[in-house]
Amino acid sequence: MRAATDLLELRPEGLYCPPAGVYIDPHRPVARAVVTHGHGDHCRPGSRALLATPETVAIAAARYGRDAFARAQALAPGETLQLGDATIRLVPAGHVLGSAQVVIEAHGRRAVVSGDYKRAPDPTCAPFEPVPCDLFVTEATFGLPVFRHPPVAEEIARLLASVAAHPERCHAIGAYALGKAQRLIAELRAAGWDRPIFLHGALVGLCRVYEREGVPLGPLEQVGSQGKALAGEIVLAPPGALNDRWARRLPDPVICAASGWMRVRQRAKQRGVELPLVVSDHADWEELTATILETQAETVWVTHGAEEALCHWCAGRGIDARPLALAGRGEEEAM
Repeated sequence: MRAATDLLELRPEGLYCPPAGVYIDPHRPVARAVVTHGHGDHCRPGSRALLATPETVAIAAARYGRDAFARAQALAPGETLQLGDATIRLVPAGHVLGSAQVVIEAHGRRAVVSGDYKRAPDPTCAPFEPVPCDLFVTEATFGLPVFRHPPVAEEIARLLASVAAHPERCHAIGAYALGKAQRLIAELRAAGWDRPIFLHGALVGLCRVYEREGVPLGPLEQVGSQGKALAGEIVLAPPGALNDRWARRLPDPVICAASGWMRVRQRAKQRGVELPLVVSDHADWEELTATILETQAETVWVTHGAEEALCHWCAGRGIDARPLALAGRGEEEAM
């Protein structure tokens, strides 16, 4: 039986699976790409063939146009595909709509490339499903013990309390266009906010994709020219928009940011965030370590974040772990 590490190798284009002849989340155009989800640091246009979940295929088309890939093939969770000497299937990762782990089986061994993932409940996407494997490739965006994400409901309650306390101001939240914006909207609906939520134009397109894919978001309106009339309302915008002229149209906005990085007070202060909301679409330290144990993997490759800390934790438990340097990663919200 071959080693599990024979299933994956690192090449200049990114992570490559020799038995299947495909790259996973390549950072350069390749012949065949398997993509875990639609964020731009994992899904890049230009590859000749794309394999992803149906939702990620729809997101890629919305972001890049239907001609961004010569051929796009959707593989629904639960389906399998034979590529070369390997069997490929996609399993939910819980990160954003359509996000998936890539499960590769060949030569009697199994490798799982998790992409980005979280373990907290999210009404806008399927929950993470742990898969026992021999080799597990994990992110480590928040791979330090200091990162413990609070329940999202608590952060939403803090937001709504601030809205009630400042009816003369609007609350403008910096949120990434794919995943974070839609999750915040869904969580606000679950908390009872049934009024329209106002959007920067850059968020509208992907919200429509979510709704077409069966995720209800309730009444949404584009800010447009009505900015000064939005006292007491909630506005979502890309983080960068809250620091430019666009934000001047809003009535004395309370600048908010929704990100796991808001756990770091200095980071919030540097970005002028008045109300930091610790809401992340990535696993925190306890979720990362628990997930590694659940996979029962004998080998762990760590990428995208605090690799050394997580590798050290693995070594202390007899798990063979090493950092996997992947270029071009880093699209956790700009905040």
